[in-house]
Amino acid sequence: MIKNKIGMITWLRDNFPESKPGTEISRKAVRHLKKNEKKQLFSDEISQMRAAEGRWYESLIYEQVLELSLKSPEIKYVVRKGADAPYPPIPIKPGQNGLFYSNRGDINIRGNGQDIAEVDLLIIDKNDQIGFAEIVTSSSDLKEFEDEVLYKKRLLGYLFGQITVPFILFSSVDISRSSIILRLTRETESVLIVTRTCEELKSGLNRSAIKGLARKPVTHKKLVDLVSLQPKRPFDYKKVHDLRRDKVMNAILSGEKIEQFNKKDEIPPLSKKILFGALYPSGIKALMKDLSFSVKDKIYTSENIRKDFTKIILAVDLPGYEPIIYLRSRHKKEYLKVVQKKSGGFRAESKRTPRMTGFFVWLESLEPVLGSRITRKYAESFMKSK
Repeated sequence: MIKNKIGMITWLRDNFPESKPGTEISRKAVRHLKKNEKKQLFSDEISQMRAAEGRWYESLIYEQVLELSLKSPEIKYVVRKGADAPYPPIPIKPGQNGLFYSNRGDINIRGNGQDIAEVDLLIIDKNDQIGFAEIVTSSSDLKEFEDEVLYKKRLLGYLFGQITVPFILFSSVDISRSSIILRLTRETESVLIVTRTCEELKSGLNRSAIKGLARKPVTHKKLVDLVSLQPKRPFDYKKVHDLRRDKVMNAILSGEKIEQFNKKDEIPPLSKKILFGALYPSGIKALMKDLSFSVKDKIYTSENIRKDFTKIILAVDLPGYEPIIYLRSRHKKEYLKVVQKKSGGFRAESKRTPRMTGFFVWLESLEPVLGSRITRKYAESFMKSK
C-alpha cells in the first residue's frame, strides 16, 4: 500500500468499491454518452465499442466518486462534468485563460483561448485544496501520459497556489507494476486505484437497459461547476509564453545547450510549447537546405514547399524541446503539423483546423519574424541530424 497523509485521496483509495457496480449506477453513467456512443457501447465494431466503453468507464468513475462523496467528510465538492455541466458552454475566444467546459462537458484549462490541458475529474477536499483524477482503460502510451500528469500537477499547483496537488489514477487494467506508474505514484500525494475490467463492469448492462436514458443534469449537494472554481492566481498565458519564447531564443542565439534551458527561473511553468513565429523567405531557405519530408507520397524540398504552403512556423514541445513545424496550406484552411522521427527524418503527424479555435487563431496571427540566422540556430539546437 502507498502511504499518504492526504485525507481525500487516501479515503477514496481505501473506500472505493471493489465489487461490480449495481445496474442503477451503471445506467446513470450512460446518461453522459452521446446518442451515437450509446449505440456503439454494444457495437460489433471493436474500435467503436472500445471508444464508447472508455467514455462510459470514465463516466462510471465520476458517478461512483459522486456517490462516495456523500459518505466522506474528506470530500467537500466534486466538479460537474459530462451531462451535469452547464450547457451551452462559454464559446472559445482568443485570450481566454482559466477553466472552461467543452461542448460535451469535459473540463478544460485554456490559455490564450487554446485548450492546454484536460482533466477527467476535479475534486475539492475539506481544506479547499483541489485535486484531480485521470481515468485510463489501456496500458499504452504511458510515457506520454506521465508527462501530461506532471504538467497538470504543475499547472494546477500554480493556478490554485498549492505546493502539492493530490492526484488519483483510476485504471481498468492492472498497470501497478509499470515502472512509469510506480514512478508516478511515488510522487507526493498520488495514488493508483485499479478497478475491475471494463468487460466485468459492463456485464450488468445490455442494449435494452440503456434505452430512454436522457442526457440530463442531476441535483447533488456536493456538485459545483467551474464558475465557482476559477484560479486563485489569474494568469496571462500569452504573456508567460512570450517570456519563455524570448528567453529560449536568446539562449540559442548565445549558443547555450538544451540542458541549460530547464533551469528553474521566475517564469511560471505554464507553457506546453513555444511558437517562435513564421519564417521569412530567407528562413525557409535555411530550414529546407538539408531537410525534406513527404506527405501522401509527395516529397517537399526547398524548391517546391512554397507551392503548397503559404506560411511556415517553427515551434518546440516542452519540456523536451522536440521540434515542430506548422505548414499553412495554400489550398485548405488548415495547418499541417510536421514532427521529427526517432531516426532523425521528419513526418507529417496531424492537421490543425479551425475546429481547434483558439490554437488555430493563434497560428493565423503569427507573422514572419525569423530569418536565416535564427532558423539555423533553431535547427542546430533542436533538430537531430539524420
